[in-house]
Amino acid sequence: MRVKADQLSDAIKRFSDGTSTDAYHFMGCHPAVVDGQDGYVFRVWAPHAKSVRVLGRFNDWDKSSPPMERVSPAIWERFIPGVQTFDEYKYYIERPDGTFVFRADPYATHSATRPDNASKVFDLEGFEWTDGAYRRSRSKKDVLRSPMNIYEMHLGSWRRHEDGNFLSYVDCARQLIPYLKDMGYTHVELLPVSEYPYDPSWGYQVTGYYAPTSRYGTPHDFMRFVDMCHAEGIGVIIDWVGAHFPRDECGLFEFDGECCYEPSDPLRREHPDWGTRIFDYGRYEVRSFLMSNVVYWLDKFHIDGIRVDAVASMLYLDYGRRGGEWRPNKDGGNINLEAVQFLRDMNAAALTFDPSAIMVAEESTAFPMVTKPGYDGGLGFNFKWNMGWMHDMVDYMSTDPLFRKGKHNNLTFSLTYAFSENFVLPLSHDEVVHGKCSLVNKMPGDYGDKFQNLRAFYGYMMTHPGKKLLFMGGEFAQFIEWDEKKELDWMLLDYDKHREMQSYVRDLNHYYLDHPALWHNDTDWQGFQWISCDDWQQSVISFRRIDDKGKEVIVVCNFCPVERAGYKIGVPKAGTYVPVLSSDDAKYGGAGTPLAPVKAKKEELHGLKYAVELTLPAMSTVFYERKATRGAKDETEDEAPKAKRTVKAVKDKAEKAAEAAKADLEAAVDAVKPKRGRKPKAESAAEAAPRKKTGPKPKAEAQDAAEAPKPARKPRAKKADAVEKPKPARKPRAKNADSDN
Repeated sequence: MRVKADQLSDAIKRFSDGTSTDAYHFMGCHPAVVDGQDGYVFRVWAPHAKSVRVLGRFNDWDKSSPPMERVSPAIWERFIPGVQTFDEYKYYIERPDGTFVFRADPYATHSATRPDNASKVFDLEGFEWTDGAYRRSRSKKDVLRSPMNIYEMHLGSWRRHEDGNFLSYVDCARQLIPYLKDMGYTHVELLPVSEYPYDPSWGYQVTGYYAPTSRYGTPHDFMRFVDMCHAEGIGVIIDWVGAHFPRDECGLFEFDGECCYEPSDPLRREHPDWGTRIFDYGRYEVRSFLMSNVVYWLDKFHIDGIRVDAVASMLYLDYGRRGGEWRPNKDGGNINLEAVQFLRDMNAAALTFDPSAIMVAEESTAFPMVTKPGYDGGLGFNFKWNMGWMHDMVDYMSTDPLFRKGKHNNLTFSLTYAFSENFVLPLSHDEVVHGKCSLVNKMPGDYGDKFQNLRAFYGYMMTHPGKKLLFMGGEFAQFIEWDEKKELDWMLLDYDKHREMQSYVRDLNHYYLDHPALWHNDTDWQGFQWISCDDWQQSVISFRRIDDKGKEVIVVCNFCPVERAGYKIGVPKAGTYVPVLSSDDAKYGGAGTPLAPVKAKKEELHGLKYAVELTLPAMSTVFYERKATRGAKDETEDEAPKAKRTVKAVKDKAEKAAEAAKADLEAAVDAVKPKRGRKPKAESAAEAAPRKKTGPKPKAEAQDAAEAPKPARKPRAKKADAVEKPKPARKPRAKNADSDN
């Protein structure tokens, strides 16, 4: 008992110092044995309370039950024997003014199902994980240089039973995982799974931070969901709400009658837009509560990543406020310095516990260095949602094509900052909620035009630098806005356009996964190069995506409903460029504009040495790949005659130089004069050259030799090259021709 007491004392000290990342090990409700009796020990932080009791089924909710005892000035504890799994309980807190209030346990691991809001006793131990191999493999990957294609979903409305009831965690996993594999997704991102009382909040107003919502099952059921995903190589990311909490009486709101989890300053504690309370990031116990919660999900539930919601509202003291409604920081600015430090410490704690964890910020401003390490002055996330790209592109694609030329900057502006952070490109739930229209319904034009626009949009998204995220329903172009009260409109797959859209997204996703050029260099310019970004009059852009081995995909987007025949773009190498995926393909519901492989011609265009002439289908995105075999042969045939002529000229100059040297040094070379035979004059000159005493090679000859190209790789050229003479230097053009092969 002495060792346990010492451990508890140390844990409480770290908790009170704001450095605890494992508070869930000792706060809340845990099984224990005291004096030979099995039961549970309860601990709660309530610094202003006069008294605290644990009431529940185990003591018939008797308000006269013995109170808890203080084990520190602010932490209360009590062991209760005979408590059983699933017993409901609450804390009965006497506030400073002498009134009483019931509160759910902030550290409870299970909760009653709404509308009930009591905490439930549950021991997390005992679940048998089978994902060891998956986690070991994940730990060896560089997440920045790996594909990440995220399917964002709401568990309660993806699918439901025929009677309208929710699928359980396990039932959902059984249907979801094969679908994700078939569609080509690498991760699933779940809207918040922490317990929440109000369905229309979608989980973003949390009352039970440590309890997976009981709507879909027990904590072990959620563990099973994650384990099943990992068994098929699917990563699990959860949304986490550390920016604010609701005013529900059962939750954290003025927990013991005074401000505990929120600041006491009225100019800092309220979120005016959402009617919620803001966390006090400067209070040590609150920091320990939140940091421990992040680590808790990584630890106990093997979560692969956490997306932190509403980071901008955490960073800015004047977020959603007008002048006079907020208080500046100590330096007179609008940055919440305590929140900045908290985010750094939170990310450091998460990545210390699991270095391969994915930490994503939903940050909608230009706050700098969000994805840079905390020790370098950053916030320490490893990804940030690119909200700027999303807003620009949704605005652009919603515009009638006739007027898109005036918004061409929306297409290209994101590349001015694309590598300043590690980005995820999100087409999230926020874009398809009530009042915003679905993605397909945002598109202009008639029924067919909408699908055509959306396919072109998806094609651009999947090739733009950054990881990918699409909210459920977008893959088959659900027409109505997302409604959390019912499942998606799966019956739309009985209609051609929706089924063809799903087929397109499936092929697009798998193409992305199969081509490292689209994800291996997402964070620097080595993986992206514009070909043409300034054809605003025709609403056309083209660019290259390149992997570390030099393999690349050429992408051409035509965001106008006009076919462009004979459209020229520059390409880097000779060869044949083959269209490999087109959003206009008839099998995806497009017009099926005929596209054929095109051979590059030697013509400098867009800063590149070759050019191809393409047909751009109306309102389309098309991918091209260079086929090296035929292209290499064609290029060699084009360059070989020039190379041969150049080699002959160099050889003639060398022979003339040798004759001149021979005449000047005839006496000196008599002793080493070559025997008669078939040896070329150039070779004789090369052997005699080291013995010259008349000075260096003439400047004209040296310059010519330096400019001489390497012969093209044909048998005759190689034969000429094999002659033992000074090897001509490589002229740049010939060098490029050879290197292309």
